[in-house]
Amino acid sequence: MDLPVMPPVRPMLAKVVHDVPRGPGLVYEPKWDGFRCVVFRDGAELELGSRNDRPLTRYFPEVVELLAAGLPPRCVVDGEVVVVTPDGLSFDLLQLRLHPAASRVRKLAAETPAAFVAFDLLALGDRDLTGVPFGERRRLLEDVLGDVAGLHLTPATTDPDVAGDWFTRFEGAGFDGVVAKRTDLPYEQDRRVMWKVKHERTADCVVAGFRTHKDGEGVGSLVLGLYDDGGELRSVGVASSFTAARRRELLDELAPYRVDALDGHPWAEWAGVEEGTPGAQSRWNPAKTLSWEPLRPELVAEVRYEHLQAGRFRHTGRLVRFRPDRDPVSCTYAQLEEVPPAELAAIFGGVS
Repeated sequence: MDLPVMPPVRPMLAKVVHDVPRGPGLVYEPKWDGFRCVVFRDGAELELGSRNDRPLTRYFPEVVELLAAGLPPRCVVDGEVVVVTPDGLSFDLLQLRLHPAASRVRKLAAETPAAFVAFDLLALGDRDLTGVPFGERRRLLEDVLGDVAGLHLTPATTDPDVAGDWFTRFEGAGFDGVVAKRTDLPYEQDRRVMWKVKHERTADCVVAGFRTHKDGEGVGSLVLGLYDDGGELRSVGVASSFTAARRRELLDELAPYRVDALDGHPWAEWAGVEEGTPGAQSRWNPAKTLSWEPLRPELVAEVRYEHLQAGRFRHTGRLVRFRPDRDPVSCTYAQLEEVPPAELAAIFGGVS
């Protein structure tokens, strides 16, 4: 492979803001919920690079095929690998694709094929485009992207009101939010020079356990649960990102709830291998077991989260505060705001 921009490429990043930015010279795009992927193509050679330098090529053979059919012979394209279902984007199905067995990868590629959404062009032919303004890179990408099923150009608009509509209307389809870029922006690797507006809400959850921090000191994350309509406590995710001092404080604060924690605990029988349980293996690192320490499910935490997918928080939550005034039994899914799914195809209407 011999391209003007060679792997690895550290993708350009965005910093979080709370409102859709407004001003001249801005372009807005939906924020896709998938695997960030930089594609390198030099003739018959095609490589899918990830944000963490882990090659994705072997896990998505169907994406390699559609890119070979729809990209120029020599190019570098930044985008997102996604799995689209009738209910929207599915990050869970996407994660299942990271499997060591080639036979399993082929089976899943046929059953739940992934798609690719392109949103930037870093090189074309012998030309390095990373120093070219984004507005020109976008126009070139529109011109060279082939009409192939499963290969999409991300919608874009210069109208902040349209971006605000996308932010609200397409959340139910699994989108993370909206990204804003300057039209004069060069491609700056591994720098947060764009803006992203992400969905964020709070929920009161039962603290049913915790995981020790990887350094062995204090609480690394709180294991959270919500009661379903049948009165069963379901694992909904974790809250983390504590300072070293806060991790030690939490260990002391949780100590009373560790006493006789397994007596009558609703998750006492979990063996640590069931999908979605606190003791399950990490999909990102199969050798790592996410072991946990049970707590009597009597403590309630208000947690900030982005959105729910398949009954669990899509991303790690953040602890806002403990709620001693709340009865744990009142922490149900009913408190969560439900966003109706939007038709995924509705946003592929071209550039506004």
